[in-house]
Amino acid sequence: MDKNTRKLRNQDINPCIEESDGSQRCLEAHNYDKSMCSPYFINYKNCRKYWHNLMVQRRREGVKPEMPTAEERKEILAGLGGKPY
Repeated sequence: MDKNTRKLRNQDINPCIEESDGSQRCLEAHNYDKSMCSPYFINYKNCRKYWHNLMVQRRREGVKPEMPTAEERKEILAGLGGKPY
């Protein structure tokens, strides 16, 4: 696995692995017909937007690391009662 792939699969760096995998599974199941997977793409986009906004907020506040770790994200989502996207 090359460096970029390892980075994308690292749960502490990429908060949307589950959504990304869902999109990929949908594409494979529907013979790469993108029109069949729009809900998965929207879910992934909303996930990226949510965590990006949180990262920007933490950066402004001086919180390190800027992207919460996988454990911190679980706590954040539990406090929200589930995924907000």
